[in-house]
Amino acid sequence: MDSSWLYLALGAGCLWHGLQIVWVAPKPSQFVNDKPVLEKGSAAAFQRFWLDQYAWIGISLAALGLLLVAGGLL
Repeated sequence: MDSSWLYLALGAGCLWHGLQIVWVAPKPSQFVNDKPVLEKGSAAAFQRFWLDQYAWIGISLAALGLLLVAGGLL
């Protein structure tokens, strides 16, 4: 059996989940110029950290999904 179907299926799944995460956490705070300075160890700093991690996971999954779908189509 041809492995291109596997790449397409895995790529579509990664792309789908990555785009859902990007919808919730659109971009990490590293790309925002006017972000407020937060006190180290505060609840707001903790929340920003985890939202940034979530956004990077979504971006990574979407990029991996695009690569896998492209690999399956080629």
